[in-house]
Amino acid sequence: MFDLSQAAPRAAKLTALGIGVALLATACGGSSTPSSTGSSSAAPAGVACPAPSAGAGAGASQAATTTGPVPPSTTTSAAPLKIGSLLPTTGSLAFLGPPEIAGVNLAIKQINDAGGVLGHPVEVIHRDSGDTKTDIATQSTTALLGQGVSAIVGAASSGVSKTVINQITGAGVIQFSPANTSPDFSTWDDKGLYWRTAPSDVLQGKVLGNYMASCGAQTLGMIVLNDAYGTGLQKNVKSAFEAAGGKVVAEELFNEGDSQFSSQVDKVIAAKPDAIALISFDQAKSIVPLLTGKGVKPTQLFMVDGNTSDYSKDFKAGTLTGAQGTIPGTFAKDDFKKQLLAIDPSLKDYSYAGESWDAVNLIALATEEAKSTKGADIASHLQDVSEGGQKCYDFPSCVTLLRQGKDIDYDGKSGPVTFDKNGDPSEAYIGIYKYSDDNTYKPIREEFGKL
Repeated sequence: MFDLSQAAPRAAKLTALGIGVALLATACGGSSTPSSTGSSSAAPAGVACPAPSAGAGAGASQAATTTGPVPPSTTTSAAPLKIGSLLPTTGSLAFLGPPEIAGVNLAIKQINDAGGVLGHPVEVIHRDSGDTKTDIATQSTTALLGQGVSAIVGAASSGVSKTVINQITGAGVIQFSPANTSPDFSTWDDKGLYWRTAPSDVLQGKVLGNYMASCGAQTLGMIVLNDAYGTGLQKNVKSAFEAAGGKVVAEELFNEGDSQFSSQVDKVIAAKPDAIALISFDQAKSIVPLLTGKGVKPTQLFMVDGNTSDYSKDFKAGTLTGAQGTIPGTFAKDDFKKQLLAIDPSLKDYSYAGESWDAVNLIALATEEAKSTKGADIASHLQDVSEGGQKCYDFPSCVTLLRQGKDIDYDGKSGPVTFDKNGDPSEAYIGIYKYSDDNTYKPIREEFGKL
């Protein structure tokens, strides 16, 4: 098999992307003709992955500074703004729950420290989303709606969101996900009440597909979770990789709840791909040892936001050395990490914390601009607070401008936030991360794209 870390100089020709992804480092010259998938064991030529971005981790968003006291709201609502969270504390995405919940709680604290919204402290109610193997999300949603929330932040899983989106939006309540990436939500009949701060996998898939090609991979195998998230990302990774001159030689699916993956692993290995994209949730804990145990080098492995996590307690040292993964959003900055750790000192993962923080701030700012805590009224102002006005980067600075009668353009911890008419971010960063010997990952580059 092809070890991308030891590749000889060669470059995959990258074709133009319709969404305008700006690669921060590119390959140059050479042939992009896919290698044969025959029985030869000779490693095809290739290039190593592009060098890390200069200043990786600097991020795109700026730290806002607020001078002077925040002026009081000119309107006082009859009842406080109530926000529910529907985020995973159990199930296959439970590792994403702590950073997302910390992001929500940090935003709530900062908003209330600044005087709250429409004359009241904001209230937050947390409930578990579970995963698609259970009915926890439906039960939690029913409980949140019964407590009169105006908006629900969640779910993390696209598959889970599909089970509750009609229940939430049908009740006139905003569903605002910090982590859903399925393209299906862009055209969902949601009455204008579904929003997200994570970009559609049209972007993550194209970035990952092109990045693997820029690393010199000519052939690709894929092991994919068979749900809205997995197959949507698979489609876009494949399209980008093939557009860059590569060939997908194996695509193996598995279902949520499966515990045996030997068949999928064996079929992908038999195709002898240069690179393997693993699109899963915590099933990676079972799949990765099967792959490396059969000779796959970690430098051949490319992971995604659903499984790019801390495996220091799961695998022996060196298991993932050189493996890479993508997570939407800018890299978490040190000051933001410190703020999150003050909320939850046990945090080790910061995935989607920024998107969760942004979701709460945007809901609060749209509530202020709408002068109403009704879901439909808030939703009608979400796009407006994300574009076209004076730049601001946190609740105190943004709400000060609003209360002075000014238009705002909120940018947050996840990067620039500009919504399109479907409630999707129209531009976003995708972070690329690399694993060290201790099976933890570090940022190496950011790539920016517009949808």
